[in-house]
Amino acid sequence: MSARVSASVTVRVPAKVNVQLAVGAARPDGFHDLANVFLAVGLYDEVTVTEADDLRVTCAGPDADQVPLDRTNLAARAAITLAERYGRVPAVHLHIAKDIPVAGGMAGGSADGAGALLACDALWGTGASRAELLDICAELGSDVPFSLVGGAALGTGRGELLTPLEVGGTFHWVFAMADRGLSTPAVFREFDRLAATEGRRIPEPVASPALLTALAKGDPEALAATVSNDLQRAALSLFPALADTLATGRAAGALTALVSGSGPTTAFLARDAATAAGIAEALTGVCRTVRTTTAPAPGATVL
Repeated sequence: MSARVSASVTVRVPAKVNVQLAVGAARPDGFHDLANVFLAVGLYDEVTVTEADDLRVTCAGPDADQVPLDRTNLAARAAITLAERYGRVPAVHLHIAKDIPVAGGMAGGSADGAGALLACDALWGTGASRAELLDICAELGSDVPFSLVGGAALGTGRGELLTPLEVGGTFHWVFAMADRGLSTPAVFREFDRLAATEGRRIPEPVASPALLTALAKGDPEALAATVSNDLQRAALSLFPALADTLATGRAAGALTALVSGSGPTTAFLARDAATAAGIAEALTGVCRTVRTTTAPAPGATVL
């Protein structure tokens, strides 16, 4: 008798860079209001969901040993949440083929959550609407909805309320991965601590009109002049060596350099592919790993 062949679905899901991350004061629930301009970039994880006897998670790829394989993993939580909504048992094997940096400020965990959600939805044929999937994404985490959508979007609230943005061209990016991770909650705590120590009033976060125009025009010089990350000071406070990486990339011709999200991955915007290659060469040896890619990239996609 032949063995039963289990059905499976694979979803590819992108990393992100925040070209603007404006952070408001801490809310009573502990979150911060954000004006978060997401740009999906061409580094991807792939999540494969296969029918199984029970829920399990495996992972392969760079830093796979740092990925939790229990039910705290966002991919597992996505499968459980969707199953609960549709009265199913989440009996699936979730395999993550990792290429997005772990704990790098590029939403790798969020990407896996969105990928698993879309893959389980396709495998089980739930017929969930896009709005329902986005609602589940928001329940899972602030960055998860954007991982599903991709492209470019303004995230407000804690980042989960998305407005799609127009992008008028291709942007060339270089990403430098550090030799250790940074905890997103720790970076936000440091942001709050620095503001309190300095007695600074934190303004309401607002998207930059000039930045949105630069994205719409596909103008890398204009985008470089308008990018910002309110968490960068906090990330550098916790990980001072990142300043040297930023300086190296700027010296090699980057139009701008910034910490990606809560870090510690650093992002460098290049004028073109040739300049990006030169920046990557200069950064080799300064940090653990260097990657070049382009943006925007599509959101979670069934392969």
